[in-house]
Amino acid sequence: MRFGKRLSRVRFALLSLLAVSLNTSFVQDDASAGERHPLASPIPPKVRFTDITTSAGIHFTHVNGAIGEKLLPETMGGGCAFLDFDADGDQDLLLINSSPWKPVTGAKSEQPTMKLYRNDGKGHFEDVTEASGLDISFYGMGVAVGDYDNDGLPDVFISAVGENHLFHNSEGGRFKEVTAESGMKEGTDQWSTSCAWIDYNNDGLLDLFVCNYVKWSRDLDLATNNSLAGGGRIYGPPRSFEGTHPLLYRNEGKGRFTEVSAAAGLHITNARTGKPAAKSLAVAPVDLDGDGWIDLIVANDTVPNLVFHNQGDGTFKEIGGMSGLAYDAFGNVRGAMGIDTAWFRDDGSLGVAIANFANEMNGFYVGKPNSLEFTDEGPNEAVGSASQSLLKFGLLFFDYDLDGWPDLLTANGHIDEETAKTARKQAYAQPAQLFWNGGPHQSTLFTPVTAEQAGSDLFRPIVGRGSAYADIDGDGDLDVLFTQIAGSPLLLRNDQQTGHAWLRIKLVGTRSNRDAIGARITLRGRAHIWQAQVMPTRSYLSQSELPVTFGFGDGPVPSTLEVRWPRGGRQTVVIPDGQRMLTIREER
Repeated sequence: MRFGKRLSRVRFALLSLLAVSLNTSFVQDDASAGERHPLASPIPPKVRFTDITTSAGIHFTHVNGAIGEKLLPETMGGGCAFLDFDADGDQDLLLINSSPWKPVTGAKSEQPTMKLYRNDGKGHFEDVTEASGLDISFYGMGVAVGDYDNDGLPDVFISAVGENHLFHNSEGGRFKEVTAESGMKEGTDQWSTSCAWIDYNNDGLLDLFVCNYVKWSRDLDLATNNSLAGGGRIYGPPRSFEGTHPLLYRNEGKGRFTEVSAAAGLHITNARTGKPAAKSLAVAPVDLDGDGWIDLIVANDTVPNLVFHNQGDGTFKEIGGMSGLAYDAFGNVRGAMGIDTAWFRDDGSLGVAIANFANEMNGFYVGKPNSLEFTDEGPNEAVGSASQSLLKFGLLFFDYDLDGWPDLLTANGHIDEETAKTARKQAYAQPAQLFWNGGPHQSTLFTPVTAEQAGSDLFRPIVGRGSAYADIDGDGDLDVLFTQIAGSPLLLRNDQQTGHAWLRIKLVGTRSNRDAIGARITLRGRAHIWQAQVMPTRSYLSQSELPVTFGFGDGPVPSTLEVRWPRGGRQTVVIPDGQRMLTIREER
């Protein structure tokens, strides 16, 4: 049965490629005749990104502990988060660090720790780690930010190789570790990756979903025979390790959580081996079918992606194969890393983009409005074909030129500094890719952006991993951060001068969770519909800012918007003329 489905996908993909080829030829013929075709190839605008890492006060080097043993976690860290930890309205920055495999002896100041930077509101950052309580050394991976006790201050969960850590935010910008008393102390033998605060049961309290990667230990890793043909150890593939199950912590209130992943239907096993089926690196929480309940798309490495459809009764049903999101257009599994979703055109179609391994295209799945069925259109779009040679990790949608259409950005980098010796036409450090969304009336939806159009800083080769965005300087456009393995992050200021109108929206829940995570915002213009979900979890191991930014291009700002709150209420809000930042409180 599955084989038949794969053949169907292959036939569909081949027909799609043929259709695209014919359409492209037709457009080129029209262009050569000197006629302006309504589907003419679009040209991205000139929007420069400027590297301000050092001048902004960011001084950080990721530590992965590598000393030549080639242990797989050394290739995979690099989480980051934009968050307003002190509730002053500015986007601060948290960088997740790993550590040496053996504890560092000596002064505490010599230990590699997380780094927390306070933003002055103008894009300049001050290192406040030491006073924050986050100056703790462990093998960190990813981060999730959310106000789990609805006190108005965002709390922080950090995933790790070994024990994960939960930090409660208190007044004065001080975090206290509460892992044990919260019920989240799960032992030291797991490897957790991306994580997300969600309200999966819509009770007004944020729950926590945590991806786990593979069953791993140093001894298991060293026992694998991963070596170059001429000798010398290399990093091994995840196929050498068993899969795992994710974690789901239900928020019971008063700072207590219960792990309910098995009871919630999240333990999926391999039908042949009976072992856990998932090898998860990222998750996209999104309400796929518009029923008001958050679903979960889980990006897996070398095994089928999983889709957990929320049943609304505290359980999920896995529908990855049925949805079309488990495999690529040809019925194959891929090495999935980062993931994000967006309503990328104004017909209500949801796009699901997944960053995949080298020599594999980005996945770009499209579903009709409120549909649970998706088609991988990556082979038909430059966002797929132009990405194939690179190894993609961080991936996110954001409207960098504020024209109203979400664009796509990937942070790229290989896993081994010996890559050039083992892989033809591959490099360890790789440039990012930016794809401009030209809107629905173009011959191709996403167009690769060049260094001439966005500046060379954006495309400087790095060993890219995490990525996130935020408006760090209050000018309305979205700035970008990349992290890299065993290196410094790259903070890029968006210097767009398009003159496009924009509006930033912050929601405050009263009946719903205070962060309004999971809320959907809809604006309607004369010929355009904008939709976005409040969801900081996106990309790989990372979190972007909580406020939602809408761009309007050269058109007018709509006069009203609608919020569908996580607990089901709908609220229509009039947008004041000239408003740039709008805070909306949920009506009781």
